[in-house]
Amino acid sequence: QVQLVESGGGLAQAGGSLRLSCVVSGRALSRYAMGWFRQAPGKEREFVAAITRSGSSTYYADSVKGRFTISRDNAKNTVYLQMNSLKPEDTAVYYCAAPPSFLSSVGPRQSEYNYWGQGTQVTVSS
Repeated sequence: QVQLVESGGGLAQAGGSLRLSCVVSGRALSRYAMGWFRQAPGKEREFVAAITRSGSSTYYADSVKGRFTISRDNAKNTVYLQMNSLKPEDTAVYYCAAPPSFLSSVGPRQSEYNYWGQGTQVTVSS
């Protein structure tokens, strides 16, 4: 069984930066492609970014492209989401997620993911 634990959320000012971490336990991170999602108050959960199992390719929602960067450190069993130039509309609970290990890449469809973390709150003030 795979467990995912996010951290690094908090309060930031508009234009600032935060780095989220997602530690994977139970199985080696190297077996999984990974994704980040977010859910703002009163809104549906939406895709933010994904990275292939090899780490060679990344994918981003248009709303964060050029500002957010997803990366992975398999030795530390950790996936990161570097968030720069934050905007108030980035305020949300951020979740990391993993698909079944047979998928080497994964995209924005939530149905592809079967492991989810508990989420970490990010609040951006204007």
